[in-house]
Amino acid sequence: MTSMAATMSVPSARPPRSVALAAIAGLACAFAIGKALPVSMDTISSAIAPLCASANAASPLDKVEVITSHALPNVAGKRVTVVRVFYGPGGFTPPHRHSGSVTAYITKGEIRSQLGGGPVETFKVGQSFFEPPGSTHVISANASATEPAELIAVFVADEGAQLTTMLE
Repeated sequence: MTSMAATMSVPSARPPRSVALAAIAGLACAFAIGKALPVSMDTISSAIAPLCASANAASPLDKVEVITSHALPNVAGKRVTVVRVFYGPGGFTPPHRHSGSVTAYITKGEIRSQLGGGPVETFKVGQSFFEPPGSTHVISANASATEPAELIAVFVADEGAQLTTMLE
C-alpha cells in the first residue's frame, strides 16, 4: 500500500502563469463590478421609487430601500429584486399593482393587506403573503397608528419592467 504523501505532488512555490493571470483577471473584474454597482443600484432605486413616492403617504417615515437586484441566469429575461419597505405609524402605500410576482415577509410590527376583492388581512412578524402578477393591492398599510412596521418584499418580474404602478 502506498502512502498518501507518496502519491500527492508537492505544489511548486509559484503558481502556474495561467493561475496568476486568472487571479489578476478576477480581481480586475471584481473592481469593475464594484465601480459599476452604485450606478446600477441608483438605476434600480429609481425604478422602485414609485412604491412609496406619493403625496398620499401618511408618514414621513414611509420609504423603500433596495437590498439587491439580480438577473436570474437560469430564467432568461427575469430579474429578482429584494426591497425593505418601512412604514411609519399609520403609514401606507396607495392602491397599486406589480408587474411580477411578489412575496412579502413581515419583519416588524403588523401589516394590513387586501388584494383585489379579497378580505382585509393583518400579518404579524414572521408571517408572509403572496401577490400574483397584476393583482390590485388595494390596502398595504401599517396596522398601528403608534408603532412602525416593516416588511421585506421579493419581486420576480421581467427584466426592465416597472415593478410598481400606482392606481388612481
